[in-house]
Amino acid sequence: MNRKTMDVHVLTGVAIFTAVVVVLQLLGAFIRFGPFSISMVLIPIVVGAALYGPAAGAWLGFVFSVVVLFTDSGAFLVVNAVATIAVVLVKGTAAGWVAGLVFTALEKKNTWLAVICAAIVCPVVNTGLFLVGCQLFFLPTITEWAKMFGFENAGRYMIFGLVGSNFLFEVLFNIIFSPLILRLIRIGRKEKA
Repeated sequence: MNRKTMDVHVLTGVAIFTAVVVVLQLLGAFIRFGPFSISMVLIPIVVGAALYGPAAGAWLGFVFSVVVLFTDSGAFLVVNAVATIAVVLVKGTAAGWVAGLVFTALEKKNTWLAVICAAIVCPVVNTGLFLVGCQLFFLPTITEWAKMFGFENAGRYMIFGLVGSNFLFEVLFNIIFSPLILRLIRIGRKEKA
């Protein structure tokens, strides 16, 4: 395959993953397991980062962040718009980029290990940076919300009220589906060749 054909394949693949990220984020509020809304959007970010590298992962994370800003950031935007935009853009972009770096670093040793580690690190970075952003920019507001919802302190509210079970479900779904989807795509590529 020549360079131009390879570039077209990469651009096409990243464009398809971009569309999947947008659709999954828009539909994310409707994907529920009991009372929990589960975001499956990190799965295509991990798989895209594994297939096309850290830059593609960063792009997919950025796209995810932009959609989040337009759909899910209302309460935080009212409190501090600039900080909300910064936190949301940084956390999503960093999650995709770091997932790509982890996959790239481990792929030569073991592809399964690489994709599983990338599937774990992506939501950890995304949620971790969200919590850091909450601590740095929104603590007084979050302290008020904690009291309003009956939590004894803001830290417990951030862990159990804001991220809690959703984070655990996201990690679990990433660990299960990211390796499976990556494997299916690679099998399809081999059969096509």
